[in-house]
Amino acid sequence: MICAVRTSRVVITLVSAAAGLAALPVSAQQLVKPMAGPRATALQITSLYVSPDTGSERLDKVQIGRELVVAEKSGPWLRVFANTDVQEAADNDPDAPMVGSDSLPPPLTGWVQAKGIVEETTPNGDQIIMGTAANEEALAADPRGPVNAAQAARLLYLRVEEMFPNSPLAGEAAWRSADIQWQISKADNSTLPSARERQAYLRPQINEEPLKKVMKRYPGTRWAGLAAFDLIDNKLCGDWEGTAQCPEKEADIYLKYADQFPDSPRTPRALYEAVYRLAALTNIYDAAGKHDQSEKAHRGASDVAARLRTKFPDSDYTWRAGALVYKLDEGIPVYGIDLQSVQATP
Repeated sequence: MICAVRTSRVVITLVSAAAGLAALPVSAQQLVKPMAGPRATALQITSLYVSPDTGSERLDKVQIGRELVVAEKSGPWLRVFANTDVQEAADNDPDAPMVGSDSLPPPLTGWVQAKGIVEETTPNGDQIIMGTAANEEALAADPRGPVNAAQAARLLYLRVEEMFPNSPLAGEAAWRSADIQWQISKADNSTLPSARERQAYLRPQINEEPLKKVMKRYPGTRWAGLAAFDLIDNKLCGDWEGTAQCPEKEADIYLKYADQFPDSPRTPRALYEAVYRLAALTNIYDAAGKHDQSEKAHRGASDVAARLRTKFPDSDYTWRAGALVYKLDEGIPVYGIDLQSVQATP
């Protein structure tokens, strides 16, 4: 999964979408969505025409991962209902601003060429969309990748779960879609002045609904554990400001996560994060002259590091935790300034 998303290159341009829709013929905006029909999605940017002819008026472009409903087929052409960017954003992020109107514009309808359109009846369609989504996600991590690669990946993963709910790939796709949205929002929030506020409630909260849906639909699975780990972000402090309150609270949050999800892929990291905070507490309490509490935090860090060595002996997080405990044992600060080294500097 992508660790950081270049949000300036992936955020949906709602203004452009709204303006583009307003420019469409009125007749194209007022057609009624079919009651039933195969769902589909586009694997590439696809032109939407008034009629099944490339010489006819082009209404818009269907972006990668757009939700489609196939209403009619004519040779190599499909008449489809296609959600607009504005509609898709509203469906998947209730906090997304709607530009230019208090009401959502209706989806568009028109004709697209069938190549590059995967329907829910397409053989191995779930695997095809999943592979395309993974390719887009890889491109999103490349500085030279397409502008909207992360959003394309998110939408394609979403289509896998919606179009193929019984696929063995559905849970993984649902998690990846929700995680990409989470990482985009997290990166956006990190640029705000409030990002360093100590109290979590002073910062904008990331929309939790997509991740909570993953946990509700796939309880007890690795995907539920991955989703729960992301949700921790909303509970963390910004800048600790040298106080014990934040690392104490956060160490407890990570330990509770490890207890609740002992076999999650994120459990080694959660235990390491707890070790780091306990190590920081050792230094914070020691600097405040609270030596008994400092010793208690030191023992806690050692105990959690031992837990890591027992259950996850080959994890990088186990080795990293061991290095932190070594520093504590040697009196080397993990958090703050080594006053002895500063005083010894000529």
